[in-house]
Amino acid sequence: MEYRKLGPSGAIVTNYALGTMTFGHEADEAMSGQLMDDYVAAGGNFIDTANVYNAGVSEEIIGRWLKAHKSEAEQLVIATKARFPMGTGPNEIGISRRHLGKALDDSLRRLQVEQIDLYQMHAWDALTPLEETLRFLDDSVRNGKIAYYGFSNFLGWQLTKAVWMAKANGYTAPVTLQPQYNLLMRDIEHEIVPAVLDAGMGLMPWSPLGGGWLSGKYQRDVTPTGDTRLGENPKRGMEAFDKRNAREQTWQVIDAVAAIAKARGVSSAQIALAWVAAQPAVTSVLLGARTREQLADNLAATSLTLTSDELATLDAVSKPDMAEYPYGTGGINQRHRKIEGGR
Repeated sequence: MEYRKLGPSGAIVTNYALGTMTFGHEADEAMSGQLMDDYVAAGGNFIDTANVYNAGVSEEIIGRWLKAHKSEAEQLVIATKARFPMGTGPNEIGISRRHLGKALDDSLRRLQVEQIDLYQMHAWDALTPLEETLRFLDDSVRNGKIAYYGFSNFLGWQLTKAVWMAKANGYTAPVTLQPQYNLLMRDIEHEIVPAVLDAGMGLMPWSPLGGGWLSGKYQRDVTPTGDTRLGENPKRGMEAFDKRNAREQTWQVIDAVAAIAKARGVSSAQIALAWVAAQPAVTSVLLGARTREQLADNLAATSLTLTSDELATLDAVSKPDMAEYPYGTGGINQRHRKIEGGR
């Protein structure tokens, strides 16, 4: 696996991280332990979770594994998140000092660690003043409860506002953003990726396989069965399936990925993962798996580098639709100029 810096920080992580949303639900504790064993054996050192994953069970499983594997645990970088509801009360949600104070202590307890390496705000909070959140995070860095912090699911303006507010107040700056990013979901390239690059931060893409679409398991006009995540969540899952299935570009992308995979003798999932890992600002791609076989196939992408022609093919077929203004040619012409000037 390739080592990369955790954004602008001095911490070093592997370019593929183990996402653990399946732990305690789709993968029981025994399977979750095997997934961590396999990931570490493959050279990975970056594990990502969240307090809301299965109501804290994911963190608890990771904590017990860390305690039982002390030598391996010393080499791992552990990331978790907070923001979404952990109870029914009005103060059991959000990124206020009140909620984060308890959420952070609870995550430390469940993970059985004294410090969380990367603490991420799982989403924007429209009710909490941003300065309140940033001051809490700065305090938590200073008191040693976290080493670094980042965000997840922020918009470009929200990220830029946070970066410059931290700088203006002398607070510790964020190092990462965790957004959804894959060949079927590239809209973050309009504003969010430029904001990340401008801030010198690192991207940690989640859902790099587009909810399984880029793994090759779905077929045109064929309804998914119960052995898929869409089938297990009939209402919301089928709404997403119908919307995606109706887009011709979805199948063009899937076909292009499959063609490159066939020529390379690898899986479609590996091609899709390699594309994400090759994108600007990407620090680490989150791998989610329910079985050891799924993880083994995904980990094979760590030794795969796409050629410039392959990248160009995938870029072209997956180019996101955009209006003429502000992101199309008309808008681009308003923001750029030729160095030689003139008409």
